[in-house]
Amino acid sequence: MIIEQLSLVDFRNYAAADVALVAGPNVFIGSNGQGKTNLAEAIGYLATLGSHRVSGDAPLVRRGADAAIVRARLAHGERHMLLEVQVNRQGSNKARVGGAPVKPAQLPRYAHVVLFAPEDLQIVRGDPSSRRRFIDQLLTQRIPRMAGVLGDYDRVLRQRNALLKSARARGIRGEGLKTLDVWDEKLVGLGAAVIDARSELTEELAAPMADAYAAIAGADHAPELGWALSVRGADPEDGADEGTVDAGDTAELFRAALAARRSAELDRGLTLVGPHRDDLVLHVRGLPVKGYASHGESWSVALSLRLASAELLRADSPLGDPIVILDDVFAELDVQRRARLAELVGGYEQVIVTAAVEPDVPEALRAHVVRVEAGTILGIEPADER
Repeated sequence: MIIEQLSLVDFRNYAAADVALVAGPNVFIGSNGQGKTNLAEAIGYLATLGSHRVSGDAPLVRRGADAAIVRARLAHGERHMLLEVQVNRQGSNKARVGGAPVKPAQLPRYAHVVLFAPEDLQIVRGDPSSRRRFIDQLLTQRIPRMAGVLGDYDRVLRQRNALLKSARARGIRGEGLKTLDVWDEKLVGLGAAVIDARSELTEELAAPMADAYAAIAGADHAPELGWALSVRGADPEDGADEGTVDAGDTAELFRAALAARRSAELDRGLTLVGPHRDDLVLHVRGLPVKGYASHGESWSVALSLRLASAELLRADSPLGDPIVILDDVFAELDVQRRARLAELVGGYEQVIVTAAVEPDVPEALRAHVVRVEAGTILGIEPADER
């Protein structure tokens, strides 16, 4: 799968932009703050319905505008498709596929993108929510129906938390909590599905992640990943990473954990058990990456997670290869890591790179250069014209 044409209207610093892309490597070159990353961000939005830089949609809309439009013409073999999303500053967003209105949540079915950016260091060094977000985005790309499960879980969680807060304020205990039992069952059903899907995905990520790490770092530091699960006694959000409960049926463990923590939940007015409290635990050399890994190791772990994601999407997607985006990555890498990364991504159908300085990008990836300045596409330079 490749993007042949990308068009923007009132997106970030672009009043309007229209750029043609090609199969293979494409490079956006521009000084910091000129808008090259905004192009990558727009492509990523089609696949994830979110930005890798901000949590909300409002910053994506150009100042003074009410909405932004991202439009992309995709090609998969002989099949061509036009995707469009309207990002509204207020109210619900709108989307079209082939000119027909669809729910925005359907767009990730048609666009698979793996984007790596400096912000991805938060996957390694940030709080547990960063790692949950990474896994959940990949999960919904591979299994689109999981977007609905995750959304329903969040809705039930909010309603259950509201009930806990109300019970705490009114001093309700015992028989007065029958309504909470109903929400517990809804939470367990949805939460167990999320936990099991995350665990299965993590198992599938392990081997390609280890391979990618060795290829990038040039060393085998035995990278590992697994889950610290609140239903098994861990609570990373409260600083307790090690669970002590034996393995068993996820729903039963979840149900038992809720019962055991109910008193504490009523005291705090907060749901203390469930996938919203879990953490993806990363190790290299037998030590937790967070707090122990060097800067180079942290970069290699974060990058290997993205490359492993691309490999999984490539293996089971009817759309072909995902589009691989490397946003301001090469400036952070030494010469050897640059060359290794270029070799790893060179086999994908389409690779999009952003860089402030062209020499930072290995020559093998400089086949199609797009120069960007102040929200304007200055020109495109195929390799044979440079």
